[in-house]
Amino acid sequence: MADRYILYSALGSGGVAVEAALTLIGAAYELIEAPTYDPGAKAAGDRILGANPMRQVPALVFPSGEVMTESAAILVRLGELHPQAGLSPAADDPRRSQFLRWMGFVSSAIYAHYWLKDDPMRLVSDPAQVAVVEDRLNQRIAECWAIMERQVAPARYILGDAMTLLDVYVTVVSRFRPRRQRFYEVAPRMGEVVRRVDEDPRLTAFWAERYPFFEGWDRM
Repeated sequence: MADRYILYSALGSGGVAVEAALTLIGAAYELIEAPTYDPGAKAAGDRILGANPMRQVPALVFPSGEVMTESAAILVRLGELHPQAGLSPAADDPRRSQFLRWMGFVSSAIYAHYWLKDDPMRLVSDPAQVAVVEDRLNQRIAECWAIMERQVAPARYILGDAMTLLDVYVTVVSRFRPRRQRFYEVAPRMGEVVRRVDEDPRLTAFWAERYPFFEGWDRM
């Protein structure tokens, strides 16, 4: 497989953002399904262990054999390695600073919460506290989306008229709980952007396979 990437990912996970990026870029990749967000999926964690000791997706193996983890970092690097796709502002592009800023923000201030949201019992011992933890995390995630919304100036996309991998990342992560209806409430301008990415014809078949839309998906 020296001529392609190998990606450890899972349906409906943050790894889908990397899958979407590779799809837009047109890069060949082998997908290894590893639903590590399931607390009982020990086999999935074992499957990815060689690529990521954290037992988390995504993990990307480059054609050279180099391994990268961390979704935001992977997306930034893919954008750098495939400039012909036009999905990442170059180093001298005025948008570059904000691109890096918000990629890091989504990763650290929002996405990072899902390790606990997937299984609150990782940090609390009383099952009665699970609902409280989930509610407070949902509130915090919504607050962070609102903070981002107030500080960006979207046009067709978050950084202007051209799509970047930041738009792809926000589109995927905004589909996680507390789901899109809450996201639309606190970030209405970015809501228009993610709807546009949802409807991008280059990703129509991809979404149907890897993160399908269904009745009520946006408010569950």
